[in-house]
Amino acid sequence: MDDNTQSQELTDGFHLVIDALKLNGIDTIYGVPGIPITDLTRKAQAEGMRVISFRHEQHAGNAAAAAGFLTQKPGICLTVSAPGFLNGLTALANATTNCFPMILISGSSEREIVDLQQGDYEEMDQLAIAKPLCKAAFRVLHAEDIGVGIARAIRSALSGRPGGVYLDLPAKLFSQSMEAEAGKRSLIKVVDAAPKQQPGQDAVQRAVDLLKGAKKPLIILGKGAAYAQVDAEIRSFVEKSGIPYLPMSMAKGLLPDTHPQSASAARSFVLAEADVVLLVGARLNWLLSHGKGKTWGGEKAATRQFIQIDISPTEADSNVAIAAPLVGDIGSCVSALSAAMGSSWAKPPTDWTGAIADRRDKNQSKMAATLAQNPSPMNFHSALGAIRDIVKARPDAIVVNEGANTLDFARSIVDMYEPRKRLDVGTWGIMGIGMGFSVAAAVETGKPVIAIEGDSAFGFSGMEVETICRYNLPVCVVVFNNNGIYRGTDVNAGGGQDVAPTVFVKDARYEMMMQAFGGVGVRAETPEQLSKAINEAVKSGKPTLVNAIIDETAGTESGRITSLNPQSAAKKK
Repeated sequence: MDDNTQSQELTDGFHLVIDALKLNGIDTIYGVPGIPITDLTRKAQAEGMRVISFRHEQHAGNAAAAAGFLTQKPGICLTVSAPGFLNGLTALANATTNCFPMILISGSSEREIVDLQQGDYEEMDQLAIAKPLCKAAFRVLHAEDIGVGIARAIRSALSGRPGGVYLDLPAKLFSQSMEAEAGKRSLIKVVDAAPKQQPGQDAVQRAVDLLKGAKKPLIILGKGAAYAQVDAEIRSFVEKSGIPYLPMSMAKGLLPDTHPQSASAARSFVLAEADVVLLVGARLNWLLSHGKGKTWGGEKAATRQFIQIDISPTEADSNVAIAAPLVGDIGSCVSALSAAMGSSWAKPPTDWTGAIADRRDKNQSKMAATLAQNPSPMNFHSALGAIRDIVKARPDAIVVNEGANTLDFARSIVDMYEPRKRLDVGTWGIMGIGMGFSVAAAVETGKPVIAIEGDSAFGFSGMEVETICRYNLPVCVVVFNNNGIYRGTDVNAGGGQDVAPTVFVKDARYEMMMQAFGGVGVRAETPEQLSKAINEAVKSGKPTLVNAIIDETAGTESGRITSLNPQSAAKKK
């Protein structure tokens, strides 16, 4: 062996994973350390990456998903094998459903043991389990393939319709070594992972002709439009067209909710009456009643025509016929529509826009009267009215929102003014996203976060207030405490000593959870107290939890989705 061979530098699997991520501009990992990935978290931190360690993998996964939505880079969730992997899998599936780019990286047992089912520590065929729940799943067995594995994961997460990817790294991969120079050459910097996709000119003209002939056109903006980060193009198109628009919840703020073309306050009216609907990054799923039925005007639904902008050609016709599909990235499609409209574009008839304005003004007047009331104890409207004013004064603050009534009322009461400042339960309506989304929002943007949480929803991830305190994040958690799920007044129909399934401990002291970890905990019984506590939290940047006491009789079951409960649906018939 000569001197050159003896002096060759080596690298290992740990450093190749870290270097591959850093090469692709990924500087943050969300996860929970443990065998076999603890050393990877230590080394990543030592190499300058930020490692945000959670108390439960599902919340780390939710943070990674939110990071993907906010940054257009795949958020990374790192977990241990088997149980840790399974905990992260819910977040991975949710990310895929919501089209958030995320990569779940899990340590795993060795293939030769798993395949023979010999009973290794936390043995599980994780790749096979993950495959049906994400866009793609890969396993890396050799150190020289780490660069390829991470590159494929990144490209899969970002290309086309974004989503979740699983990357399986068996334990002994990390200790494998190779020449450092060869290792460096094996890494791949992903180029143009989400290339622009121009729509066909005939498709653009077909869409423009439909809009031109519409008497009651409507634009629906979905969270895909927010993710695209083509805010100026979307605003220019909407304003040039003069067409009223309806933002889905996570698209709120693409244009301010106070914009004169916003039809949010006339949602039921415009959905039932519109004759041509342009979907921009929105899907006709259950959140839009699948594009048919009573929500869409009953018999009128049969004559309505849809234009749909989507990166995925298979999304068209998924529920109803799409008369003019526009396949491409949102920026290219919207810009093409603007160009094809020309300078002589005629804005929608004034009887349509005027009818919307009248309905909007009436509904806003009703809302204003309701918000002006000051019941004791607070109800959802009076408490959210206080938060509404705070967000108006601090439009840069990020609102995270989950719950049943807490979610439904906040969507319609709290106006948003800037894009990607509202994160909520998304397509699945899944509870438990609150603290993970809040952590990611604070870490990725540095902006203050106001998490508006139902007391039930908060329970899914509440222990992560320790994580918020540990990293001293500018997060203010507001728990709407009405003593139960929907409300705190249900009784045990059987007359037994157990409380009803929907009832929690009365007058729970949620604020003490934050105090326990060194944060600020406040109890608020009036809108004035609530406003003061949130304003102080936003100003100070200190981790804060406000226990907002809400009338336990104020809620309604399941908010807007009561009909999905079979018993409730039966009662309504």
